[in-house]
Amino acid sequence: MNNSKGKLYLIPSMLGESAQHTILPHTLEIVNATDFFIVESAKSARRFLRAIGFNKSFDEIEFAELNEHNKDFDSGFLLDAVASGKNVCVISDAGIPCVADPGNIVVSVAHQNNIEVIPLVGPSSIMLALMASGLNGQQFLFHGYIPVKEPERSKFIKLMDAEANKRITQIFIETPYRNNKLLQELMKNCRKETLLTIACDLTLKTELIKTKKVGEWKQKIPEINKRPAVFLLGV
Repeated sequence: MNNSKGKLYLIPSMLGESAQHTILPHTLEIVNATDFFIVESAKSARRFLRAIGFNKSFDEIEFAELNEHNKDFDSGFLLDAVASGKNVCVISDAGIPCVADPGNIVVSVAHQNNIEVIPLVGPSSIMLALMASGLNGQQFLFHGYIPVKEPERSKFIKLMDAEANKRITQIFIETPYRNNKLLQELMKNCRKETLLTIACDLTLKTELIKTKKVGEWKQKIPEINKRPAVFLLGV
């Protein structure tokens, strides 16, 4: 019987299909030595693993899915694997696990069961956008997805605008097909002097990162429909 306990690795994924350069060699070493994966989507995980050079047959490994449609995580998958000395990897569909991602549920189970958790270095669209924005990186707040329905949506945007005026950078995301509508709503509800950063297609050849005053954006609003983006408000 193997008395050594396995570990839980948090594996950063690419932000786009052409961004293999953002994954470090050490990450490939870890996944190539792993047989158990907890993922948002098995299909996306297979695509990611093949893109970075995963060398095993998928018939040899096991996937457990954890996503917005399946948040009732069966901890037995993790506990049985680590008890037998096997490592488990958590992979998000894009970027780092557990941030705007349900992977934190797995990590919570790991801590409750004294399982070592090891986060690996990799791309985070949220941090990359903040780094490149020129906005306050000493104090910021990530909201994830903001309300969709009115009047809650407009109220929330105005609240973020007020907080941004206090030099607390506001960071948020949107479903890509609603990007253009969101920009129109930001133009309508934010002060013209508020700085707005639009950061989309991060790490890809089509990457766009620009920070301008809302009043300046109004003169020419970019077309970013269906492009993964992060938005920031600040002063």
